[in-house]
Amino acid sequence: MQDFHVAMGDQVTVRKTVGETDIYLFAGITGDFSGNHVDEEYMRQSTYGRRIAHGALLVGYMSTASTKMIERCVGAGIDETPVSLGYDGVRFLGPVFINDTVTVSYTIAAIDPARRRSISDIKVTNQRGELVAVAKHILKWVKNP
Repeated sequence: MQDFHVAMGDQVTVRKTVGETDIYLFAGITGDFSGNHVDEEYMRQSTYGRRIAHGALLVGYMSTASTKMIERCVGAGIDETPVSLGYDGVRFLGPVFINDTVTVSYTIAAIDPARRRSISDIKVTNQRGELVAVAKHILKWVKNP
């Protein structure tokens, strides 16, 4: 079987400023119109003092980072298709507010050649360098016919 397409320590980053439009489009797509995300007055009375982004929106940014990692490999003549098996240990450690800029760091942390899997550590920080989310992502590399 061929060598693996990624190596331990390979890393990509994604940076995105979370706009109000992102919040409303995501709410519309998912149907999650919680006051936490769309009601400024409600959140003004909370500990946070203002609206926060959906946690699942951050997972979407994590997915973007995995796509960037995959794009580094696809097109290099590989005979496997990488697919996501999911995210483990997703934790939201701090709020992400509208107009915060988040950076997603996606790093290959383990490789299981026998099972054709790579596992990545994901860290999301805000513009102040505060860790706001973490997860592990599992990619399976499926042999093409």
